[in-house]
Amino acid sequence: MHSNRLLVIFVIVFIGLLGFGLILPLLPYYAETFGASPTQVGLLMASYAAMQLMGAPILGRMSDRFGRRPMLMLSLLGSVAGFILLGIAQSLWMLFLSRMVDGLTGGNISVAQAYIADVTEEKNRAKGFGLIGAAFGLGFIFGPVMGGLLSVYGFAVPAFAAAGLSFLAFLGVVFLLPESLDEERRQALAAKKSEEFTLKNLWIALNRPRVGPLLSIRFLFGLAFSGFQTIFPLYAQYQLKLDARMTGFVLTYVGVLVVLVQGIGIPWLSSRFSEQGLIISALATMAGALFLWAFTPNVPILLLVLVPLAGSGGVLNTLLNSALSKAVHPEEVGGMLGLSASLESLTRALAPAGAGYLLDTLGPWAPGVVGSLIIASVFVFAWWHLIANPAPAYAARKASMSPSAHRASTNERLNP
Repeated sequence: MHSNRLLVIFVIVFIGLLGFGLILPLLPYYAETFGASPTQVGLLMASYAAMQLMGAPILGRMSDRFGRRPMLMLSLLGSVAGFILLGIAQSLWMLFLSRMVDGLTGGNISVAQAYIADVTEEKNRAKGFGLIGAAFGLGFIFGPVMGGLLSVYGFAVPAFAAAGLSFLAFLGVVFLLPESLDEERRQALAAKKSEEFTLKNLWIALNRPRVGPLLSIRFLFGLAFSGFQTIFPLYAQYQLKLDARMTGFVLTYVGVLVVLVQGIGIPWLSSRFSEQGLIISALATMAGALFLWAFTPNVPILLLVLVPLAGSGGVLNTLLNSALSKAVHPEEVGGMLGLSASLESLTRALAPAGAGYLLDTLGPWAPGVVGSLIIASVFVFAWWHLIANPAPAYAARKASMSPSAHRASTNERLNP
């Protein structure tokens, strides 16, 4: 039964991301038809992430309280509305509005991850999260290609196609996906006093012994990796003189790598090595790969460098969320994954401006070098907190507690 649910989640996420992939590579060209400058294009890309920063934690908390299924439906309907606005846009401000609407309700990935956490055991959770990564990669393999083919009929056509795909995913949730949260867990969540998302609760999360380091790693890794992702088209143009068509092929190649890593590599790796060891190894690999990327002289070498770069990114994206889901109480999973998604959104709002400034002032090599230095620092931080001086995860902590100690811990958590 659970395997069937995972398959449905995989298909729904893939369809949603296929729609997202349809329009993402075309947004700069679409914006330029309304006279947008490069700075305005960067702000347009950041607007989605900025709104997702606000919306994802709220959707995650609401999914804890009201169920995963209703929040998945709400998120997908928001994407439908955003893509329709994109298709009918007659000015630049309408493009901004369309991305902000989609971003505000764009917490479907974190809710899908919470659903997977509900229906999987801890030992199999990384494999389940790997399915999300594989769906993400497949969406970015086929989405840009389809978007490019449809764009010859006008930039509005891919937008309407993306709206149709998002609505198809919505129907999949309605008719194929049962709720994963039972009534007992929702009632337990309703009794919590610290449920609402506030800066105080964010500060509490960052100061929790296991959760805080994982969230910090997530943020700093996302800052460096988002810089790579968002600045890559400009890097390809300035460093390697690639046109938009060739850049699209390279991004498709990256999507293939992500699918292989998250669909095949992560299940194999997670069954043989600890999550902590894999996170440390992936950080070391990414630090080196980003530095090599900064000075790549030609396309053949770029394709080689992208293998460890995309691979380590896929491992970190999956295993950091898996580790977070195990570091908190079961009823906190949705909210914590929403918080993780909000931090990732913050990096996607900050990284384009920072990486663009570095490229503009120092050269195409600068985003890669700075990103490498950030990840090298994160490697040291992660080694200390996950390997040298680790705090126990929730499951291990609970197993070692007496019943009275566990009740005391629960009361302390509910009344911080």
